[in-house]
Amino acid sequence: MTKTPIVNVVDDIIANASKAGASDIHFDPRENSLMVRIRIDGDLQDYTEIPKIYERNLITRIKLIANMNITESRLPQDGSIKGNIKGINLETRVSTLPTNEGEKCVIRILDYSRSLEGIGSLGFNEDNFKKLKKMIAEPNGIILITGATGSGKSTTVYSILQVLNKKETNIITVEDPIEMNLEGLNQVQVNSEIGLDFATVLRSILRQDPNVILIGEIRDSETAKIAVRASITGHLVLSTIHTNNSLSTIERLLDMNVERYLLSSALSGIISQKLAKMICPHCRIKEKTTPYQKKVFKMALDKDVDEIYNANPEGCDKCNNGYHGRIAIQEVLMINDEIRNALNEESLEKDDLNKLVYKSDVITMLQDGLLKVLDGSTSFDEIYKIIDVDDDLDIYCKIRGIKYEEDIKKEEQLEEENKVEPQIINVEEKTNDDEIL
Repeated sequence: MTKTPIVNVVDDIIANASKAGASDIHFDPRENSLMVRIRIDGDLQDYTEIPKIYERNLITRIKLIANMNITESRLPQDGSIKGNIKGINLETRVSTLPTNEGEKCVIRILDYSRSLEGIGSLGFNEDNFKKLKKMIAEPNGIILITGATGSGKSTTVYSILQVLNKKETNIITVEDPIEMNLEGLNQVQVNSEIGLDFATVLRSILRQDPNVILIGEIRDSETAKIAVRASITGHLVLSTIHTNNSLSTIERLLDMNVERYLLSSALSGIISQKLAKMICPHCRIKEKTTPYQKKVFKMALDKDVDEIYNANPEGCDKCNNGYHGRIAIQEVLMINDEIRNALNEESLEKDDLNKLVYKSDVITMLQDGLLKVLDGSTSFDEIYKIIDVDDDLDIYCKIRGIKYEEDIKKEEQLEEENKVEPQIINVEEKTNDDEIL
């Protein structure tokens, strides 16, 4: 195959994946072929299969346009593709990894459309949106955006920066990598190879008269401590951290040996989020709720729900098996005086902190998710997939003094046992009758 077809093949795959709304393109080396898969709405789908003889040329072409070393195939590499492909302006991150069958390559397609639309487009419910606006209006403090990889943390961070980006404000970011270039921001790329790590850059940033500081990610104890101290000295600090919810975020910071008295005065709020697939509005269907779903709605929202929207498994020409796009499920905790005082106590138990966090007016991710099920944005199955529903309800019930296990799990087990027991008794009675005869 000549060079031109390989160029066209790579361009077509990237352009078509982008048009389909894919977030990632995977080039997976197999024994007899190169499997191309694309991730749409969080799920990987087979796209095409390329003969093995073209694998090396294709991966070389990707590495070439991503400014990577085409002669090195034994070590992992990172690069990026920026520019116009088939009439589409794209910005991507590229990663290669040597495997036993050849080099695996993944292209992450960066979509900043949501960030550019502003925080109003991120799916925050009304109460959470008010808390968020109040947090970012504070002149100092630390706001943490938490969630797993690929949960939309960067989109939320850049949306907040768009609001804070004003002529009178000096915003400095330290990132690894810089994901989105924003006019008016001073963005610093971390380079660990030359000693330019988060902690080193942060110390210098504090001498640059900043109003707002963005730390791409809190990864270690030193970065956490500097971030907290920076927020106390009159700066608004934004950062991300890989935790599941507000409670685990506080625990993680304490595990990083951040002093309690500093954390209690510095922490302004925590935004935790996960992404759920959105139901296609064109073909969604209504279904009766199951007994389990009814109990979940009743316990989490105190609502009696008889019908909910669900995805149509057959789908339509505007969706993928009933789903199209994704929506953020959020939990926004604004730190109040009661939580601040409790954080100062060395003897504070996890259960006590749990009660304080969830007795405040926080709308948990489960509650936010269920509200979005009720308005038809997503399905109950999606919420059950991304959130540990039973664990969350267990927490609610402990706070309210209800035994959740008996209320749902054991109750259903007892019902089954009660159905079986009479049959056993009847058998025994018949046996006794036979003996008497």
